[in-house]
Amino acid sequence: MIVDTHVHIWEVPPIAPVGPTGPRQAGVLTESAPAELLVEDIDAHGVDWAVIVQTSSSTWDNGYIADSARKHPDRFIAHGMVDPLDPDNATTAAYWMDERGVVGFRFHPLYYEVDDPAEGKILMRPDNAAMFEAISERGGIIQIHSRAHHADQLDFAAGRYPDITWLIDHMMYPQPEWAAEDWAPYKQVLALAKHPNVYMKISDVHNRSNEGFPHSDMHEVVKRATNAFGVDRCLWGTGYPGYLRTKNNWPPLDGELRIVREAFDWLSESDRAKILGGNAARIWQLF
Repeated sequence: MIVDTHVHIWEVPPIAPVGPTGPRQAGVLTESAPAELLVEDIDAHGVDWAVIVQTSSSTWDNGYIADSARKHPDRFIAHGMVDPLDPDNATTAAYWMDERGVVGFRFHPLYYEVDDPAEGKILMRPDNAAMFEAISERGGIIQIHSRAHHADQLDFAAGRYPDITWLIDHMMYPQPEWAAEDWAPYKQVLALAKHPNVYMKISDVHNRSNEGFPHSDMHEVVKRATNAFGVDRCLWGTGYPGYLRTKNNWPPLDGELRIVREAFDWLSESDRAKILGGNAARIWQLF
């Protein structure tokens, strides 16, 4: 089984709203990335399932991804977004999970200024305890989009809410220049492996790399991540569907698969099978 654990789809008005979410988020959606484009893409490349993730430019209304998952119940799993500064976000999270079939959410610590009392460290805000409890009670899965220096927030949240499964998006953006420091800035991310409910997404390697395929300058940090978390807690994900992959400077889907299958040549076939889908099938219960 192959599962892409990270694909954005979206629509534009009048089908679905667009607009910013986090206060430090930028970007305007002007063309659609519809569910049908993703189905065509994964069908063409032998991908069985896709976790569709609400974009941070599509407002807090998760309706399009929720409806798309219900329309394609054997292909899609929906992950929405909830405003971490909304005082009623516990009610909102419960609604999307209970009423609309969303199984998890994505939070973006990198879009919030940690020194601003109005924003702060969103995974550690006392006001968000009820929301995380609501997600925890429902066995939710949370994706965290952040950089390495936000690792303290996930360290706190993963320890406090052990019944939530936490996924690190894009490896928290390790930079190949850190190799000269023996990857010192990344060690706080690797330390998150002490939490058994934290998983690592091996994704966006190509955009971090300063080299073309096989992106050798990123191999060491990928090895360190898979060693720290263990292959059983590593996942694969991409970013966009269809032609929008290359339009946004990402490889096509077969190129994304090639990175795991060929560039990471130290992995065994069993390791690759787990990263490309076996582990995800277990997390999202795709049996």
